[in-house]
This record gives sequence, C-alpha cells and structure tokens, in this order.
Amino acid sequence: MNVPELLAPAGSFRAFTGAVNAGADAVYFGGTRFGARAYAENFTEEEAVRAIRYARLMGVDTHMTVNTLLRGEELDGLTDYLAPYIDAGLTAVIVQDFGVLKTIRDAFPSLKLHASTQMAVTGVHGAKLLKSMGVQRVVPARELSLTELQTMAEESGIEVEAFIHGAMCYCYSGMCFFSGMIGGRSGNRGRCAQACRMPYGTERYPEGGKYLLSMKDMCTIDDLKALCLAGVRALKIEGRMKKPEYAAGVTAIYRKYLDLIAEGKDPVVTKEDREMLSALYLRTDVQTGYLYRHNGADMITMREGAYNKTEEDLLRAVSERYLDVRRKRGVRLHLRLQPEEALELTLSSGSTSVTCYGAVAAYAKTRPLAGEEVKRQLEKLGDTDFAAEETRLTMTEDVFVPLKEIGALRREGVRLLTDALLKGGRE
Repeated sequence: MNVPELLAPAGSFRAFTGAVNAGADAVYFGGTRFGARAYAENFTEEEAVRAIRYARLMGVDTHMTVNTLLRGEELDGLTDYLAPYIDAGLTAVIVQDFGVLKTIRDAFPSLKLHASTQMAVTGVHGAKLLKSMGVQRVVPARELSLTELQTMAEESGIEVEAFIHGAMCYCYSGMCFFSGMIGGRSGNRGRCAQACRMPYGTERYPEGGKYLLSMKDMCTIDDLKALCLAGVRALKIEGRMKKPEYAAGVTAIYRKYLDLIAEGKDPVVTKEDREMLSALYLRTDVQTGYLYRHNGADMITMREGAYNKTEEDLLRAVSERYLDVRRKRGVRLHLRLQPEEALELTLSSGSTSVTCYGAVAAYAKTRPLAGEEVKRQLEKLGDTDFAAEETRLTMTEDVFVPLKEIGALRREGVRLLTDALLKGGRE
C-alpha cells in the first residue's frame, strides 16, 4: 500500500527538531519574509540553514513557505533571500503567487515547487495547469472530499498533498478577505487576525453572540488507511503557530499509525492516543473536515473558539521524549593503528564512507595503548550529529600514540563525513 510522506509543521527550531525526532518525513517552516504565518516565531537565516543541514543528515526533507501574495517591488529581493537556503539543500518551496512561482522557477530551475493550499486548487484541470508550469506538487483547497482528492491524484499527473490535522478555515483556502476587511490585516499577506474565531451576535443570538464562523479542528487519525488508498503523496499537519509540543506529539501519533499501515496491520486507534490528540491544542471538538461531506452546521464549534487547555504532565512527557533529546545519525568507525604507520580512520554512514589519516604511531616505550581507551576516544562524538553504532580497531599490543591525536583524527573524520553526506544529497 502507498504510505504517504508525513509532513510536520515547525514554527521554531525547537519544534523542527521535535518533529524530526517524532518521525516526520518532511518538515515545513517559514523564514523572516514572505510566509503566511507572519506572527509565528519563524526562523532566522542562521536557524533555517542549520535546520536544513540537520534534516538532510537525518534523511528528512525541508519545505520553506513563500506562500503570500507579493507586491511587485518585493520580487526583486526574493532570489537573494532564498539563495542561502537553496545552497544548504532546501528540498522545496511552497508558493501561492504566480509571480513568485515564475521568479523561483527561472532562478532555481532544479528546486521543487509546491503549490500552496492558498492557491485554492479544487480540481484536476487546475492541478494540470500547475504541472505544466513546472510545479511538482499541489496542496489542494482543504474543502475537497476524499473522492475529489483521489481523482486529482489519479488524473492530474502531479503529486497531491492533503491536510490531515489541525485548524480549519471557514472560507475557501486562499480566498478569505475577512481579516483584511475588518482589521486591515490580510490573511493573504500572512497577517490573519482570526476574525472567524470571534463571537457574533444575530437576531437568534442577541446576547453576547455565538462563535458562528469558528470551525471545529480537523482530525483524521481514523482515516489514514483511506487516505493511503486514495493515492495522495503527502499528509500534512497544520500548525506552524502552535507550540513545539504540538508539532512533536501530533507527529508521533500519526507516525505510529502510518507505520502500522506500512506493516500491513490494521491501524486501530487507542483511546489514549485519541485523547492525546484532542488534548494537544485543539478547539472544543474535532471533525474529519470535508473528506466525507460538503457542508454542515455540526462543523462549527458555536462555543468558545480558543484552544483547549493542555495539561502540564502531557507537555512535560512530550518534551522529555521528543524535544529534550537530540536525534543522531549512526556512524561506523574503523581505526587502523600500527607502529610506524600513519593513523587511518574510516567513517561510514549508510552507503557513504570517508577515510582520513593522522599522526604516525610508534612502538610503546613503557605503557602501550589499551583498546578500550582508544575506543572511548573514538566514540566521543559529543555535540556532533552522529552516534557510534559500531567501532572496530585494527591495532597491535605494542603501539602508542597520544590520545589527543586520535581525537583530532576523529574530528577531521566527522567533518569529512558531514561534507560528503551533504554533498551527496538525501539518502
């Protein structure tokens, strides 16, 4: 069965690493400009480059949002803004504006382009048009049914990415002017004031009003198998404005059930997992969005549109498991240590190997090196992105070299392996 890519949100570097630790296949995030979440923490250039490089080492894709409508004069700075991220190995850019699309395609022809849900693509013909313009993936309007998603995936010839969890908009994706009209903050410029989350009085509800436009949040944990069968290429979790615990916790649960599907098992959702999803920054009740219906009054909360309170114990548990740890890439080390020969260290990860050479070893005059102390020195990978999964030594009993020389060789090997992995792209 086709098991789609799991795409997680990150509004900060902490959320980014949490999503990677929790099992995301890809992470999407915004920089300091051009993103549809201007009030998210977002990434500085340094953080974004660091995140992209780290993700590549962990085998995770990165998608950057450039999904607002731009003014003509803003296009002049777009390519310079993107250049450092593309140099670092950014996988794709998510766009809404056709001018942005053409500018990026012309400047960076090998970069993948993804059409944002803000484009409000609702059918096969729109998807085909975008494909003809060099777009590799479309994120359709969230108002499409499961059948419509399947038709687009089967007939358009373009990758389809579907939202599976998080906040829902009352208006068609990318078509809302409400915030801009009443508050001067346009959602299509990344500054939505959440006007649909406010109470409104009507003749029926004159006192205090009701939350007549506030949609229940989407949760499709029970529908993953159906989405897999529909042939969508990626499953997207909404939430760049939400806390790192949300990004990590929600990703972990969806990862768990997608893995069960990949193993050919029935993904029966436990009560505990369902409660955890509902507890992590969701509004009142949940629904399946438009997957199985066109419209309905029961899609609206009517009650308070704010997020439910999340218990501190849950936040602490998610933090300890996914946010306060650092995922590392396994590396195999082999050191050849012979008298009157240069140290030879080979580091291997996946199908990539590098070899480097160090100081010349000598015959021990008093105390020879012990294998265990050499092994400990080699495995001091500390703050690097690697962890030793296998260490082999080829050494004689009468050899000696200062341990600091082995440490220097290890650092050089890590540098060479990192460069080789990043140069070779994702594995």
